[in-house]
Amino acid sequence: MTATRRLTISQARRAALAAQGFHRERPAGQVHRRHLRRAFDDMGIIQIDSVNVLVRSQELPLFARLGPHDRTLIPSATSAGDIFEYWVHEASHVPASQHRLLRWRMSQPHAWKGVNRIANEHPGLVKRVLSAIGESGPITAGELSPRTSPKTDWWDWDAAKAALEFLFWKGEVAATRRATDFARLYDLPEQVLPAAALQAETPDESVAREELIRQAVRHLGVGSIHDIADYHRQRITDVKPHLENLVRTGDLVAVTVEGWQQPGYSSRDLYIPRAVHARAFLSPFDPVVWFRDRDERLFDFTYRIEIYTPAAKRRYGYYVLPFLLGDRIVGRFDLKADRARQVLLVQASWVEDSDDMPARRLEIASEAIEELETMCAWLGLHQIEIVERGSLAKEMRTVSG
Repeated sequence: MTATRRLTISQARRAALAAQGFHRERPAGQVHRRHLRRAFDDMGIIQIDSVNVLVRSQELPLFARLGPHDRTLIPSATSAGDIFEYWVHEASHVPASQHRLLRWRMSQPHAWKGVNRIANEHPGLVKRVLSAIGESGPITAGELSPRTSPKTDWWDWDAAKAALEFLFWKGEVAATRRATDFARLYDLPEQVLPAAALQAETPDESVAREELIRQAVRHLGVGSIHDIADYHRQRITDVKPHLENLVRTGDLVAVTVEGWQQPGYSSRDLYIPRAVHARAFLSPFDPVVWFRDRDERLFDFTYRIEIYTPAAKRRYGYYVLPFLLGDRIVGRFDLKADRARQVLLVQASWVEDSDDMPARRLEIASEAIEELETMCAWLGLHQIEIVERGSLAKEMRTVSG
């Protein structure tokens, strides 16, 4: 495939951030459902994660793009049938209109062999679980089958939980989240998703895959085949022939990106703003940074989550958020909501070592403090406390007074 366009790394970054909505200013007034729809138009999906040391991770991509908003925005959209949960890029919130594009995945075996084993060896159990949901309505795994046995190598899942997970993967049940403890509430699809989404015609797998590839490229701005495959968790071997076909038909174009060893791909009408004036703390699971190889190619930013790293071996901290300023990731901050004390705790503050970053320390610290103040108010906390740890901590304490 012959590349038709060349991009500098700066152009690629600006295109990528614009594709994710960071070229726009945040809403000036109240955030409404239309803003949420626009955010989903930009991102396509929002990855779900249960870690709540700061705030549930799925809330952070909206805060990064929309600023302070009613934190019931996602649950309300789920209740209204606008979005639903499914395994896309891990567990994810997805617009209901995407249901038809994911049915090919629902028709395949589950990614976890243990779940398939339950379905194959105990089909009667699967039927009983489905019947129980139909008869009783929304139910959690714990309510369906309270655990009485010791933990096993199934991540503390019993057979009923595995049956539920199989039904969820197959699309025979859908799920919402209980507000009190974030547990999945399983229910029949028609109770969760609108009829229009469920009754939409099912495309052939090849058609659905190509549409997902087009969407991935649009959300990425520019991406390698690895970036594109990762977005909806498709295998590269499955993506490759479809990607080649989309380039051949002119739906997508191949590009070369400064410093990239592999070709990139973009839409024909790729938008590259002259500048991006973003300022945001990014969730570890934000689409901008969730693929670590892309972080290094696009931002020269090496990023790893250290939640499961022993404390003594952590380099940056427990729950570390990259700090985006303009079109660069300029720092990383270990943040925690100390709800008992009503404090937003900055456990470590780091500035990146790249070229001009040291000279910008006070600027970066000032911008970070302003963003933290906005976040603090949004979370209903009363003050910010900065721990003197990290290469930017001194400036952070100076700016904060």
